[in-house]
Amino acid sequence: DVAPSILQDIRYDTPHNFVGQRIDGYRRPMCILTRQAAEGLRKVQAQVVRQGYTLKVYDCYRPQRAVDHFVRWAKDLADEKMKAEFYPNVAKDRLFADGYIAEKSGHSRGSTMDLTLVRIPPPVQRPYRPGEPLVPCFAPRDQRFPDNTVDMGTGYDCFDPLATDNPAISGAARQHRDLLRSTMAAAGFRNLPEEWWHFTLNGEPFRTPTSTSRSRGSLH
Repeated sequence: DVAPSILQDIRYDTPHNFVGQRIDGYRRPMCILTRQAAEGLRKVQAQVVRQGYTLKVYDCYRPQRAVDHFVRWAKDLADEKMKAEFYPNVAKDRLFADGYIAEKSGHSRGSTMDLTLVRIPPPVQRPYRPGEPLVPCFAPRDQRFPDNTVDMGTGYDCFDPLATDNPAISGAARQHRDLLRSTMAAAGFRNLPEEWWHFTLNGEPFRTPTSTSRSRGSLH
């Protein structure tokens, strides 16, 4: 409603995510944010459109039920059906210890979002087909899942060091990451260095104490 031209690809309302099924708590594929965060994204969208891009959001407000679903999944070590794409080099029993999964999420405060850049006009993105062969999220762009985003060096929700602010990311992918980060920063958002897609509004209105460790619970 605030910035209707922003594309939405709410992955947790689909089976194309690291769990491999629709996540509890997602009733519609919709980005919900605090008013302050939404108005900030509207400013970012206006800036990137002038440069030939549009924002695309993957996740915004995340219900606690969804975080609980992640935690249950992480404890079920036998369920690794999406490992080949999202965490091929990480043992599932390390997800808590390495900070990828935790019991609370900054997303649940409504001012954190996961997003990327897409060239205008947006290329058509085919739907994910459950059961299709999986390719590592850090594979070359022309080999991994054909997301219509620009090249960011990895796919979304990639549990790998290449998803961080890693000097190994160069060329067009580095330029795209820098553009997204600098434009978001100018509008009052800070990036989580471990995840190129993750941004939080500075001075978020509903801030409460949480763990400060990197994770798909406390920060992601």
